[in-house]
Amino acid sequence: MEALLKVNDISMVFGGLRAVSNFSMEIKAGELIGLIGPNGAGKTTAFNMITGVYTPTEGEIMFNGTRTSGKKSYQVTQLGMARTFQNIRLFSELSVIDNVKIAYNMHVKYTLGEAIARVGRYFSEEDEITKKALELLKIFKLEDKAYETAKNLPYGEQRRLEIARALATEPKLLLLDEPAAGMNPQETKELMEMIRWIRDKFSLSILLIEHDMGLVMGVCERIYVLEYGFCIASGTPDEIKNNKRVIEAYLGEEVS
Repeated sequence: MEALLKVNDISMVFGGLRAVSNFSMEIKAGELIGLIGPNGAGKTTAFNMITGVYTPTEGEIMFNGTRTSGKKSYQVTQLGMARTFQNIRLFSELSVIDNVKIAYNMHVKYTLGEAIARVGRYFSEEDEITKKALELLKIFKLEDKAYETAKNLPYGEQRRLEIARALATEPKLLLLDEPAAGMNPQETKELMEMIRWIRDKFSLSILLIEHDMGLVMGVCERIYVLEYGFCIASGTPDEIKNNKRVIEAYLGEEVS
């Protein structure tokens, strides 16, 4: 099977600092992949290169047959890639439903003129977007808070909203940056089940950065490990948790 995402020897240099060096990875359709490593290992920098926030200093990224390295973030999103962030980035002053509708709006077909004049396809498409947004919020158990201000949601619900908004772009690949950060054990367990369910329900691939090894080992089929910007190992969860170099660099004895 051809890889959906193919990362070929990408590096990111900031001044004289090499944040990521010669990193390669492949993700096939439907795979659930983890990216782990100590703080400062280069994980988020890798995410930023993959999603178009940064242009790699070296190497190239191919997504669904298209070279994406050098494209802007919105162009990468239009190709079918969506992400969440380590620090939640919602439109905090807008309603819950408007956060989701904004993401759906990238698919609208009505023109700017039709939107301004509120004629033609505008109303029918907006009605359809509202319907889709409410259906998505129902999936994430947020439909009863659709018209509340996003910043007033509890932390765990804001996380769910951010994932829902990312899914509203109708991606082929979803990247989750520390989705369990700040969650209690019960919320993390529910998140683990949700991640598996999202992959199956929406027929997409998932790449996640996470420090909670229980979550990573429980949901990921393959894992890549970064240390000081270099990939020091890749393999199945069993291979990773028994890799001596990974144990020394990151896991210690925490994963049995």
